[in-house]
Formats: sequence, C-alpha cells, structure tokens
Amino acid sequence: MTTRREFLTVSLVATGAALAPHWADAAGKVTKTLTTARESSFIKAFDEFFVKTLAPEYEKATGVKVGYEAVSVGGMLTRLTTIAETKSGPEIVGTGLNWPYLFDSALVDVSDIAGEVGKKMGGWLDIVEDVVVVNKKWKAIPWGNIGQLENYRTDWFKEVGVTKFPETWEDLLSAGRLLKKKGHPFGFELGHGFGDNHGWMYPLLWSYGGREVDKDGKTVLIDSSETAAAVDFCRRFYKETMLEDVLGWTDVNNNKAFLGEQISCTNNASSILVVAKRDFPEIAKVTDHALNPHGPKGRFHLLNAQGLALMAHAPDQAAAKAFLRWLYDDKQMSRWLTAGDAYYAPFQRAYDNHPMWQPEPRYLPYKESLKTSRPHTWPGPQGHAASESVAKYVLVDMFAKACRGDSTKDVIATAASQLKQIYKAK
Repeated sequence: MTTRREFLTVSLVATGAALAPHWADAAGKVTKTLTTARESSFIKAFDEFFVKTLAPEYEKATGVKVGYEAVSVGGMLTRLTTIAETKSGPEIVGTGLNWPYLFDSALVDVSDIAGEVGKKMGGWLDIVEDVVVVNKKWKAIPWGNIGQLENYRTDWFKEVGVTKFPETWEDLLSAGRLLKKKGHPFGFELGHGFGDNHGWMYPLLWSYGGREVDKDGKTVLIDSSETAAAVDFCRRFYKETMLEDVLGWTDVNNNKAFLGEQISCTNNASSILVVAKRDFPEIAKVTDHALNPHGPKGRFHLLNAQGLALMAHAPDQAAAKAFLRWLYDDKQMSRWLTAGDAYYAPFQRAYDNHPMWQPEPRYLPYKESLKTSRPHTWPGPQGHAASESVAKYVLVDMFAKACRGDSTKDVIATAASQLKQIYKAK
C-alpha cells in the first residue's frame, strides 16, 4: 500500500504540473472549477469517496476544484434535460440507459478518452457500446452496470426443499407456489417504477423469444406466439406466487417488503443485501443473489450502464477532459469502484478479477450477468423511440394488464398498436 500511495502522489503532482499552467490566471493563480452532476448512489460510500477523497486529491494536485451535485434517485433524466436545454450548469453529467442517444447534440465526442481507457484496461465489453456510442462516437464513458438479479431468502427456500436457486422460470414458479403456501410469497414489481419492473420483464420476454421491434427499428414484432407464451407465464407467476399489491409497486416497495420479511424473492440490484448487512444482519445472513432464470430461448438480463458525459456548453472542454482522463485512470477508478461495494459491475475486461469482488462472493452474479445483458427494447435500435416505449410503460402494462385479468390477445394487441405509433410502423 505504501508503494501504491507514493506512486499515486507522484502521478497527481505530475498531472498538476502539466495542467495548472493552462488554467492559471494572469497572476499565476489557478481558479478553474468543474462541476459534476450525477444521480445519488444507493451506496452512500460511493458518493462520499468522490466528494471526500477524489475531488480533494485532484484539487490538491492541479488547483482545480471539482464540485459535485447529487441528484435525487430517479431525477437525473429531468436534470440532464434542463442542463441540455438551457446550455448551462454542470460541465460533466451522469448518464444511464440509452441517454447518450437522447442528448447526442448536447454531448462532446469523448472517443479519445474511451479509446485510451479501453486500451489500458483490456478493452471494453461489446455490449456497452450499444448504449454509449452514437454514430460511431462515444458520447459517454461508462464506469459500471447496475444489474437487476434475483434476491432471495436461502432459509425459506430450503424450508420447501429448494437448496439451489431454480434455473428456469417454470422451476421458479414451482418453488414460488410452495413458498406462498408457507406464507413466504414472491414480490416482483409490476407498477410504474423506473428499474425493478423493467429489470425482470424485459428478460422474461426475451427468454421466451419475444421481441418488441426488429433491428431496423420499424418492424414491430411484439405480436407473436413467443410473446403470448411469456404473457401467459407472467399471469400464472403473479397469481400463484406473489402478493397482490405488486401491481401498484414502485422501486422502493420490494426493498421494504424484503427487509420487512414479507417476501422471499424479488428482482433487484444488490442494494437489498447492502442495506441488510448494515441494518438487518440476521436477514443478511440468509440473503443471496442468483442470475435470472432462463426460458425456452435463453437467459437474459437488463443493461443499465452508468457513465459520465461532457456537455458541449462546457467553457473549457480540454480541462473537463483532463479530469475525466484522471478519474478513469485505474489508480482512481479502482478505488472508486471498491468504495461502491461492487454495486457497479465495470465493463473493462481488466476488471474481471478485480479485488472488489473478493470480500463478498454473493455479488459475483452481478458480474456474471454482463454476459447476457441487453439494453431496453433489444434488438431494436436505441434512441428516442426506444426511450418513448420505456417511458410509456408499453411492456410493463402489457404484463400488468394480463395479471389483472385481461386476455393475452388484448394486451398484446394494445402493445402492438402503441409500438407501431412509437416506431411509426405501418
């Protein structure tokens, strides 16, 4: 550690020496300030490490003060829209999902930094390029994926004779029936939240072979026997395993229900275990994670790449790029990811065996899930139409209405009509 710290200090001083003259005023005093706006992390230590460690280190080395604006969870898209429309505010912004496509004209091409980072860190996983590379230009640099996997109670599963998490959706349904009879139902969000609903519904659709739209972005594919099979399964899954009120749940409800010992299984990020280890140690002991079950057409997970982008209105883009280069260097990024308690699974291949995964083996499925993760509306193209489909809850409502009692034929027809309008298909 001593050698590592000494090396860090030397690197920072060298960086400061190289950059400070560019930002000095006429008197030689550095006055440069940069601001980063990003959605607050569920892992408070991740935000705190940026504010209390990384930003002060950079300021000490370069004289550049890095401000941090924490945006409430679920509010970053609105904040980013305001920044882009007013062309003012933070120079560096957090991105998720396919936002680089939505704000393409307001973002700077950062392909040079992405290329340098990729080269140093063994290359990028191909899947991440689908959501950050727009017209062959990197419009954001990702640091990690927020995975959505199965969170479950190992003790209650064992009570009904299930010692290993089920591999298929049908086997999970069978286990869920037994658990519900024992007073330990499932709780999968079917309401209008922003993450935990999509986190299992898209993978469920894909695993049965269903698709919203084809690669051309024009051919709507939702009306198919594969989609019908997924809808029929979802209806049974809801009725036979779950609490009834999941139809109105948003992202906070399944966390509360799990930690309140009301449910035995849900689909979520690793935040449930993180909170349980801190506040509910007895629950933490019997909580584990598993990959989503596979269906007739495979196993899938949802991609939610978190990254940082540079706004075009930044008065000194060179200065902002210099900070991003420093932040994404392994000397900084490695420590930041570790502070995040493996909540973010990085996309650089060099991090496959990173020490961040060693303290808690139960987080490893989140790394494994990257192999089968896909962006919302896959295999359709990312962009405004894809975002509109997600924002209008087309897929969520298709499944939820079926669970309420609507026919499979009717819910698919409604979804198909909505998607044809969104994708302007004939």
